[in-house]
Amino acid sequence: MLTPRRISYAVLVFMLVLAGGLHLGPPLLAILFSYFALSKLLALTKNKWIALILFLVVVAGIACGAGFFTRTAIRELPEVADSSLPSASAWAQARQIELPFTDFDSLKAFVIGAFKEETNYLKDVATFARNATTFIIFVAIGIVAAVSLFFNSQLDLSRNVPASRNNLYSVFCGELSDRFRDFYRSFATVMGAQITISLINTVLTAIFVLGVQLPDAPLLIALTFLCGLLPIVGNLVSNTIIVCVAFTVSLKIALIALIFLIAIHKLEYFLNSKIIGDLIRNPIWLTLLALIIGERLMGIPGMVLAPVILNYLRLEMSRIEVQPER
Repeated sequence: MLTPRRISYAVLVFMLVLAGGLHLGPPLLAILFSYFALSKLLALTKNKWIALILFLVVVAGIACGAGFFTRTAIRELPEVADSSLPSASAWAQARQIELPFTDFDSLKAFVIGAFKEETNYLKDVATFARNATTFIIFVAIGIVAAVSLFFNSQLDLSRNVPASRNNLYSVFCGELSDRFRDFYRSFATVMGAQITISLINTVLTAIFVLGVQLPDAPLLIALTFLCGLLPIVGNLVSNTIIVCVAFTVSLKIALIALIFLIAIHKLEYFLNSKIIGDLIRNPIWLTLLALIIGERLMGIPGMVLAPVILNYLRLEMSRIEVQPER
């Protein structure tokens, strides 16, 4: 018979494979990030209910901020395009480059026409809406699951009953809890390094945002830090927001912002490899390889989980003693 410990390892591996195969990375990450945030807030407040209230306030603030920037970009895009495209068109004509658009209406017609020529436009819009809805639902489910674990993480609810302490199910639940607890600790370790990376990224971005005097600078800086807590993808989200805001100023500022933020994005790959690699005691090349493999297997969630799994494997394998060969 397989021991409960071996079964618990198999269950953990099966869970990760299932998350990759069924594209369940978003809810898994939502659980890990939410539980991490709740644990940090608990360490500050010493009260679970206060920590939960603060967590919900942060989640609501992030959602409101994302909605605010989306509405602002949609509302101001026509005006920005009408003021920026003529200068872009003049720049292109001076270099004998023919653009298929000259104002916002022609740009919109060109984009819609390109979609209709290459694929089914309405079908793509419906698919995007369905995927976005599924993502939001998955994240909400992950947050609810994390809150439940935060208040009670025990698997075997009859564990304290004397007659039930040593049965197979109770022992297996104990072993499985240890596996998931160690996996979460690896995630928390990597997130500690990610906070350092986010601070560096936020300082560099703040210098740029304040230097070019973008509107809503304090909010942009705060969003940059919060988004930076997500490895790689968070940087992309914050960069997109900043470039959209820069477009409301001028096309030139938007191009400068795009070039500057691309440089920071490339820098973050090496910061991830160096800082996270040093913290989890893995070489840079191995961390980079894990990021690439994770992206190939699970997309962006795989890149987030790759350093976590790498650290977890190192910790588990370090506990196994190997007898020297004679």
